[in-house]
Amino acid sequence: MPVEFRFFGLLAEHYDVDHEEIEKASAALASAEGDQERRRARRRLRDALVAPRVQLLTQFNSLEHGVKFLVDMRADMLEALPEHPELKGLEEDLQNLLRGWFDIGFLEMAQITFNSPASLLEKLIEYEAVHEIRSWTDLKNRLDSDRRCFSFVHPNMPDEPLIFVEVALVNGISGNVQSLLDEDAPPMDPASADTAIFYSISNCQKGLAGVGFGDFLIKRVVDRLSQRLPNLKDFATLSPMPGFRRWLEGCLAGEDEVLTDAERKVLLAATGAESGNAALLAFLWDEDWWRDDKTAAPAEAALMRLGALYLTAEKDGRGLPLDPVARFHLNNGARVERLNWLGNRSRAGIRASAGLMVNYLYKLDQIERNHELFRGDGRIAVSAEVRRLAKSA
Repeated sequence: MPVEFRFFGLLAEHYDVDHEEIEKASAALASAEGDQERRRARRRLRDALVAPRVQLLTQFNSLEHGVKFLVDMRADMLEALPEHPELKGLEEDLQNLLRGWFDIGFLEMAQITFNSPASLLEKLIEYEAVHEIRSWTDLKNRLDSDRRCFSFVHPNMPDEPLIFVEVALVNGISGNVQSLLDEDAPPMDPASADTAIFYSISNCQKGLAGVGFGDFLIKRVVDRLSQRLPNLKDFATLSPMPGFRRWLEGCLAGEDEVLTDAERKVLLAATGAESGNAALLAFLWDEDWWRDDKTAAPAEAALMRLGALYLTAEKDGRGLPLDPVARFHLNNGARVERLNWLGNRSRAGIRASAGLMVNYLYKLDQIERNHELFRGDGRIAVSAEVRRLAKSA
């Protein structure tokens, strides 16, 4: 057994709460009489509910690289949990500690430029999780004069970005990532841009899963850009739909036809398949289907409608949008603004979402209202265009 797992096991088993003491403290609180006795009993119960390992782990906060050590430790623990469920209590204690230490009030927002330390730029390349950074030239393009990159950092981890967002300053809402990542495109004057496009958001520390601060980063970036570039009118994302292809293939594999009569007729004529579902599946299984307009055109109407349906109607077991990126931006107060046909033609984009991308629009005067409606009753803010697309059956 690796040394770290023996350490995990020691903390989980021998430094857990004293269950007998918890029962005694609970009984003492139940039988306590008078305010002073009840206060003492509550304090005793609170102390009993805190595992001794919490005090031990807290000591790492004062050590050089100690916080980073615990963040990485939790990352290892999360990976081990499926085979070692006995570590769950320890993992929860560590998560609660990190939640307190990484409260938004302790984080600093920093802008990353191509003049930032090389070690930081290397981590940007390593941590980019949405659109792979292929080279230093690619990175330089993403940090050009018409681009912005912001990250959150923690005082005890100053050389480690926690999360970063990449922004393109453009005119109009961008509909495909290829143009944004085009290294040959000349930079535009930021002062003439009217739109900020958030095209990549990457969490950098696996050990901070569940310690959310991405929503705060976007809001701070919007505030910063609004102040420094008053010409900006719109703030929107160009986002992936990572679960769309998987959801769609599940629908198509069933016996029920999910296509409209018109969609089915076009697809059958183009493929000669036995059913519309089988025809669309055949397109998806050929990863180069989109390269030929003669084969891509018959699939466009169906994929766009089903993409809109997926974003606006499909829910998980908690009644939240099935798509994780949609959950994130809708909870932040954004609106599902527009679907983009072949917005991401990379191999990864075709495999994950049949090339579709979506714009989530952050209207400054509607963010709080959208957030409250989503958190309150799950209401999704949707543009008229996407709503019509989803109901075009």
